[in-house]
Amino acid sequence: MMLDNNYLLPLRAQGYAAICGVDEAGRGPLCGPVVAAAVILPDGWCPDGLNDSKKLSEKKREMLFDEIISGAVAYGIAEASVAEIDAMNILEASLLAMRRAIEQLSPAADYALIDGNICRGFSLPAQAVIGGDAKVAEIAAASILAKVTRDRMCIDLDAAYPEYGIAKHKGYGTKAHMEALRKYGPTPIHRRQFIRFLDREAQT
Repeated sequence: MMLDNNYLLPLRAQGYAAICGVDEAGRGPLCGPVVAAAVILPDGWCPDGLNDSKKLSEKKREMLFDEIISGAVAYGIAEASVAEIDAMNILEASLLAMRRAIEQLSPAADYALIDGNICRGFSLPAQAVIGGDAKVAEIAAASILAKVTRDRMCIDLDAAYPEYGIAKHKGYGTKAHMEALRKYGPTPIHRRQFIRFLDREAQT
């Protein structure tokens, strides 16, 4: 699927002028916050090589991160904390982070294209775009800002909790991460909802 502006054209025809793309990173990991980004790009501008962040190398993501930051009309990057993830759930926390990212935009957006299939609770008109990070340049840009930001957070978390290998697996439930959790136990940055297996194992 190629990035295009087919989603933006009918919206511009309806009078929307500041359309942002929104995506998140970190729904699946066992630890750390979930991070979301919102991006408004100049009309018709698409950085060379822009794509879904998952399809790019770390080096390419870092290059595009800087290009998007410098070239965007506006961008916002926000998070929902581990405590918020545990208090609500990862879906609601992801939507919360997305709303926070949109609120940071200056100038503000008047419409939001949200990656995924769920779109609710936003203070501006919005629609969900399934697989949007591979279809819409604004969402792809947001996916890169969110992914790079969260990966950088994982480097910091790794420095604070070096036993868990977070810099390498970025918090996902790899074999090494699971073994470290069993050996050292959970930390304050681990999502209690995601590590219930430890409680089940303790009961057997």
